[in-house]
Formats: sequence, structure tokens, C-alpha cells
Amino acid sequence: MTIEAGTAGGERAHDKDFFGHPKGLQILFMTEMWERFSYYGMRALLIFYLTQHFLFGDDRAVLIYGAYTALVYLTPVIGGLLADRYLGARKAVTFGAILLVLGHIGMAVEGPLAEHVMGAGGEMGVERDPFFLNIFYLSLALIITGVGFLKANISTIVGALYEKNDARRDGGFTLFYMGINLGAMLGALIAGWVGQTVGWWAGFGLAGFGMLFGLIQFQRGQKYLYGHAEPPDEAVLKEKIFAGLSREVMIYIGGFLGVVVIWQLIQHQEFIGQLLDVFGLLVLTAILVFAFRKCTKEERDRMLVATGLIITSILFWALFEQAGSSLNLLADRNVDRVVFGLEIPASTLQSLNAFFIIALAPLFAIMWIKLSQKGREPSTPVKFALGLMLLGLGFLVLVFGMSQASDGITPLIWLVLLYFLHTAGELCLSPVGLSMVTKLSVTRVVGMMMGVWFLASGYANFVAGRIAQMTSGGAEGGELAEGVNAADIYIDVYTNVGLLAVGAGLVLFLVSPLLRKGMHGVH
Repeated sequence: MTIEAGTAGGERAHDKDFFGHPKGLQILFMTEMWERFSYYGMRALLIFYLTQHFLFGDDRAVLIYGAYTALVYLTPVIGGLLADRYLGARKAVTFGAILLVLGHIGMAVEGPLAEHVMGAGGEMGVERDPFFLNIFYLSLALIITGVGFLKANISTIVGALYEKNDARRDGGFTLFYMGINLGAMLGALIAGWVGQTVGWWAGFGLAGFGMLFGLIQFQRGQKYLYGHAEPPDEAVLKEKIFAGLSREVMIYIGGFLGVVVIWQLIQHQEFIGQLLDVFGLLVLTAILVFAFRKCTKEERDRMLVATGLIITSILFWALFEQAGSSLNLLADRNVDRVVFGLEIPASTLQSLNAFFIIALAPLFAIMWIKLSQKGREPSTPVKFALGLMLLGLGFLVLVFGMSQASDGITPLIWLVLLYFLHTAGELCLSPVGLSMVTKLSVTRVVGMMMGVWFLASGYANFVAGRIAQMTSGGAEGGELAEGVNAADIYIDVYTNVGLLAVGAGLVLFLVSPLLRKGMHGVH
């Protein structure tokens, strides 16, 4: 519903129906919670679905997983642009949610279990039903495109619920962030548990119902959003631009064509990697050319610092995102998950990150405030360095625990400690990342640099798949090649990546004074 600006402002100031915040925040909280429930519920199961149902080898499974998560991070850039210029958040979120529901329904159509077969040359192979395999890839494409239309747009409405000087704004985003992580935690716990105990169809189907609930919640709560989810210009959206079809219809058609393109891309993971390599190099070149030819010295220094920190984030996320792939497989095969006589499905351990965020985020917020009051709050580069070191320490702690396990089965506590340290590292780096981009980028290219941040996250997820491949050891459908010890492979890979992260963090810490100087007063 559209409300006049003056009225909307007055109503927003007195709207305190949700813990002292606007009622609209509750709508957005619930919508995003259910969307994250569906996404993380599906994500917790995906690597097991690939290795245990379709019997992909670990090396191929983690690459498919990495390609999927990479595209999930890239499509919101396009979805956000279309919503800002034409669709508005309500239509974009609705279209994205419909695609997500369709994608999760498709994932629930699992088809027959793949089979090991003897080839003509006497070699063992795997036979998969091509029809159901294509349904699987199409479902991934629907989810990727749906996230692109939905994810980028809800956060923008949160800020619009408040007047510019409303002191509740930061608290509102904190509540919204809790909704994100509550959904992520419950999705991994519930959908993960159901998927691995009842059946894949049940886990994926439950994720789909979660998204459907979120869509219903969003549609019913439009009146509380003060018109901020509406298209910027209805006349432009309804304009006939091709064959008598409106711009809005053409955007939806383009969305479905995007599904088809992604459907093909997700089946050719190597090509996705090549595209990301080339596009990333072009973007980096464009930034450097702009910085040295179009900027003042102060602007150039800030742009170079921002670019350097964005590149650093690639290493962080490439290692952090082992959670859904190699660490998930490790939990299933090499971790003792029996607690009080009950074996916990490996997928449910994906909830630990979200749980620790909910528990630690308020403590970190208080800590930064206290340090700031004393003039001792770390600079952004130092926070990035701390994040990398905590990330690496998490892997090294797990390696220590695995090395103490004589039977190759690691006590659960060591994996829990890894997720604790990784979450602490995330809280040092992730919340300040987007703020850093907006503060250090030249005003006229802030939007482009935000896109670069998401591109870096997408690229990191693909690299994560490459790193996870190192842990595969020739596994096929969960069976390791003869003579291969899984625990030794994990120890070797995680030792190397742990030392790499700690070392990179130390280097970044040492050069942080230089980087801070290049920020020219921006904290």
C-alpha cells in the first residue's frame, strides 16, 4: 500500500509494535527467517545428496557444490539492480520466492538411487537416471535465480522502515540479522535431520514449505512496509517494449531464460571457473585503471586499500565455506556424532555457525563499543587480520584433535571448537566488510564496488570447491580409493590451509599501519 511521505514518516516514528520497532520489521524478519531456513536446510543436505544418492565422487560433488554457491552469491547483483530500477522489492521478492518454491519442490523429486555398474572394459562406473539428474540441475538453477531476485532486496526495505535520524535503525538491523541466523540454524537442524533420517524428499520438501511460509508472510504484511516495497515508477514498469509485452513481463521472461542459462552452466563447472577467472581479472584491471587515471591521490589510496581487503576476503571465504562441503563430509565419516546415546545427523552440525553468531554477535558489538570508548578499537585491516588468524586457528585446532584420535574417528568437541573459532573470525571480518566498501570507495563507483564485493564472495565459493577437492582422496559415493586414509588427507589439507590463513593474517596485521595510512582518516 502506498502512503504519502509525510504520513509514512509520522506513522513510522510511532510504530513500535515489534519489540519497540516497526511492525514491518516483524514481516521482514519472518520472511528472511523462512528464506534462510529453506536455503540452509537445502545446503546442509546438498553434499550428501550428491555423494549418497547420485553417487558422485567427492571431487565432482564438491565442485558442483562450489559452482552452486558461487552462482548464489552472484545473481543478487542482477536481482538487486532490476528491483531498484524497475520491479520494486515486493514484485522481485515474490517472483524470487516462487522460483525458490519450485526449485525446492524439484529437489524433492529424487528419483531412483544411482547404481554402481560394471563397464564393458571391466571398470566400475556409476549409472544415473538422466531425467532425474536434469530435474536436479534445473532445481538448482531455479533456486539460484530465486535467491537472486529475493536476497538482494529485503535488506533495503529494513532501512526504509526508519527515518534517517531514527535511533532504532541499528537495533532494527541487529534484530533482522538475528532472524537470518535463526532461520539458518533451524533449517540445518530440522530440514537436515529430516532429510537424513526420513528421506531426501522430506528434507528438501520441508525447505520448500519454509519458503512458501515466508512468501505468504511477506504478501500478508505489505501494509506495514509503508509503500517502500513498491516499484519506483509503475508507468515505466507497465510500458510495452516488445511484441506488446510490458517491461515487467519481459523481466519475468528474462528471469526464466536466466534459469535455463544457469541450468546449463551448473552442469559445466569448469566453464564457470573460467568465466569467474576472466571476469575477475577484467574487473580488477578496470578498478586499477580507474584508480590511477580518474582519482585524486587520496581517492586512489582508499580505492587500493578497499580492493586489497576485498581480495583478502576471497581467501577468508574460500576457507570458511569448507563448512558445507569438505567439513560436512568429514563430520559424516570421521567424527563421533553420538551424544547421550543418540547419533546426530552430520547435516545438523551446519547449525553451529548460526548458533554461535546469535550467541556471540551481541558480545562482539559490546566489545567494539568498549574498545572504541577507550580509543583502542582495531582498524578495519586489523579486524580482517584477526578474522583470518581465527579462521586458520580453527583448522589447526581440528587438526590437533584429529591427530589425537587413534582410530581415525575424531571427538565431536574438536569440530565444535572449529565452528566456534570460525564464527568469531566471521564476526571480525564480515560485518565490517560492506561498511568498508561504502566508506573507502569513491562515491561515483560505490555501487560497482559493492558488486565487486559480491563477485569476490562468489569467486571465493568456487575456489572453496577447488580446495575441498584436495580432501577427496579419490572417493566415489563415499568409498575411498584403496590404500587411502581419509583422516590423513584431512589432516594434511587442513594443516596447510590453517597455516596459510594464520600466515596471511599475520602479514595483513604487519602491513595494517600502512593500509590505515592509505585510508586517510576513514576508520
